[in-house]
Amino acid sequence: MAYASGYFKTGYAVELRLVETRLQWTSLAALLVLLAAFPFVAPAFVIGIANQVFLAIVGAAALMLLMGYAGQISLGHAGLLAAGALSTGILFKETGAAFWVTLPASAAVGALLGVVFGLPSLRLKGLYLAVTTLALHFVVAFVGGEYETRRGFSSGIVIPPPSLGSFTLVEQSHWYFLLLALDVLVILFCLNLLRSRTGRALIAIRDHDVVAEALGIPVRQHKLAAFVISSTLTSIAGSVLAYYRGFVSIEAFTLYLTIDYVAMVIIGGMGSMLGVVLGAAFVVSFPHVIEALVRSIPWSQAIANEIFAVNYAAFGLIMILFLVFEPLGLVGIWRRVRNYFLLWPFRQTTVGGGGA
Repeated sequence: MAYASGYFKTGYAVELRLVETRLQWTSLAALLVLLAAFPFVAPAFVIGIANQVFLAIVGAAALMLLMGYAGQISLGHAGLLAAGALSTGILFKETGAAFWVTLPASAAVGALLGVVFGLPSLRLKGLYLAVTTLALHFVVAFVGGEYETRRGFSSGIVIPPPSLGSFTLVEQSHWYFLLLALDVLVILFCLNLLRSRTGRALIAIRDHDVVAEALGIPVRQHKLAAFVISSTLTSIAGSVLAYYRGFVSIEAFTLYLTIDYVAMVIIGGMGSMLGVVLGAAFVVSFPHVIEALVRSIPWSQAIANEIFAVNYAAFGLIMILFLVFEPLGLVGIWRRVRNYFLLWPFRQTTVGGGGA
């Protein structure tokens, strides 16, 4: 990433580096130290919120690949999360399968759904594609509801925590490090994918698919590949979510969940993996912040039963404000702050523009 502070890339090998400068190496090392020390100093409630953020990052990264980089609209994200979670629950209940079986099996189910519901993207765009992917949610919800009803699991499928030998993953701090490692792997995978020929082709298709096809890019194959990769990662996130919560219920995967993930992509910043992290942290922590603010006012007891409505009203207002005043999302704010300090005490101006 070239900055306006005098840093220039001098070769293709430098272009492919994920960490380019000494400052970035120092910042990354400091971040890793802070993340490693966090569960030893933070209360259990805060660690639980961090774990929810880590879980959301996996699903948000998958959706960012599809919407932010490939330019394909999807409203079936909650259905894919449910597919991964239900696959894990069903395999455990019916066969007693361990997590090293259920996790790849859930990924395979997600890949299959990605093929089936990605095929319409070869002929449909925009609203028509969004409606088609929305059908995925209702199909998975129907299948999951029928299974829970017919097998007598109306209250959900209980799943014990995963274990490896005598070690059982129960404590929040244990989950913290596992989910953090999973996030690192997923983000590294996405970043390397985007720097590959496939990733550059997806970006070209997003910008203008007709021009991309004229340049010789196989548009149909790459669109389908985007759905398959995104669906696979999302189903893995659903499987891990099932183990983290300890139960699976189709009622937990509503359309509101899809809206939350779309909001993570929009608020974080379209076309940015940093936006995935910022958007997931914002959306997951936002309800807790609103609840704390509501409870801090003197007459909070009078609206205690309306916190849910207040939360979603405030959430909708925040999304509108971001779309109107900050289309680049939190990443846009971060870049302006970063560039300000990189260029200080000089002012940043547009090309050809005046300024002191």
